[in-house]
Amino acid sequence: MTNSPKHNYPRQPAHIQPYVAVLGIEDTIRFLLAFGGAELYLTTTPKGRSKLALMFGLTKAAAIARAAEHMPRRVPTAKPWIALVWAAQGQSVADICRTLHVSDVTVRGWLKRAVEGEFNPPANGPANDRQLRLF
Repeated sequence: MTNSPKHNYPRQPAHIQPYVAVLGIEDTIRFLLAFGGAELYLTTTPKGRSKLALMFGLTKAAAIARAAEHMPRRVPTAKPWIALVWAAQGQSVADICRTLHVSDVTVRGWLKRAVEGEFNPPANGPANDRQLRLF
């Protein structure tokens, strides 16, 4: 992401944060698009022939494996978050739909819910005024 303009990226969901911490936002998206939705068995000493090592290098592949040790084996897809990131970068809804293989209705719904605060609820209160506060 060097030499790219600053974007106001949406906060990543908790299940994506370990990947972002190791890879950064752009490489996390590449990782999720390549491996999301399926089980992935990682070793902290990856071989250079694995798809993961070929995509990100041995050092990052090992770091991903260490980060994923305490997470479920199935890699999340995180399509709503990816759509929000790409929208923040200025990509069109049509381009997002084509890349994520979802309809424009789905993407517009994700974007609308993000604007309404469902994906990033405020820390000081509920995202929905009809929902009672827990504490």
